[in-house]
Amino acid sequence: MTTATAPDVRKMMMVDAIRDALDVALELDERVFQLGEDIQDPKGGGFGIHKGLEAKYGSERIRCTPISEQAIMGAAVGAAITGMRPVAEIMLMNFLAVAADQLVNHAAKLRYMSGGVTPVPLTVRTTTGAGMGFGAQHSDMLEAQLVHTPGLKVVVPSTAADAKGLLLSCIFDDDPCVYIEMNNLYFGVSDDVPAGDYRVPLGSARVAREGTDLTLISYGRQVNDCCAVADRLAAEGISLEVIDLRSLQPLDTATIFNSVAKTRRAVVVHEAVRRGGFGAEVASLIHSELFDQLAGPVGRVGGADTPVPYASSLEQEFLPTNRIEPAVRSLLG
Repeated sequence: MTTATAPDVRKMMMVDAIRDALDVALELDERVFQLGEDIQDPKGGGFGIHKGLEAKYGSERIRCTPISEQAIMGAAVGAAITGMRPVAEIMLMNFLAVAADQLVNHAAKLRYMSGGVTPVPLTVRTTTGAGMGFGAQHSDMLEAQLVHTPGLKVVVPSTAADAKGLLLSCIFDDDPCVYIEMNNLYFGVSDDVPAGDYRVPLGSARVAREGTDLTLISYGRQVNDCCAVADRLAAEGISLEVIDLRSLQPLDTATIFNSVAKTRRAVVVHEAVRRGGFGAEVASLIHSELFDQLAGPVGRVGGADTPVPYASSLEQEFLPTNRIEPAVRSLLG
């Protein structure tokens, strides 16, 4: 399900894989440029992702902006509809709310409202994640709100290779894509990343681990948590399959249905608050498609129904990590 023009690989952390994708995109197409707060050298952005890119491509293509999410998004939408391929960094996902009018009412709708005449090849990069002590206003996963907006594509990588491959696919897609980076994976994930123009198709899930007894379905950081549970329970003879969705919209329902038809049980896991979360949509799709084949109802595990706490002990309780295994055991009886 992935393609690469260069066969060589090298081990990278996710933060470096994202920078590599941006470098490749800038090299491939002069219409690609990036804009965001403090992204020029020497800082290269809040997490250093753009470090070195201004020196290589110049300040016209690596553009610093005021601290105004509305200005960033508005400029990016305007550039996209005139033929550019902007990559706009909204430093933290919570701040997408500040730019929601431009993203939801303009970027997501313009192609439809113009009868397909006006594509919006815009990529919005944003980061978030609980467990880093950033507090309630800097840690939310808001992917369900984005998926609920027709016209947007939504992506959440869990590996360094996918971080590169999915980002390049987003940048060269003609529809607006929101690319969500979980900040606790920047330096915590390292794997082999293909060199050059490497792309992972949007709408293509990945079987992270094969199993027969139950399917765990997740994305982002929680894919790693699910694999850890699968490793622990394998010692007891319990075989769990783990599906990494990678792309929430478009969604690879075929991979989901094929897996759950085999295992007959499923649990959907995400960091966002469980109530009204994307897991409810996935569970509903499985129930509708496979109701007579299921051995039990689809389980859902998510964040606690509260704003993300600042105190580290409470923040760890907010995360779904320790609720995955009990949910699996409950479904398996």
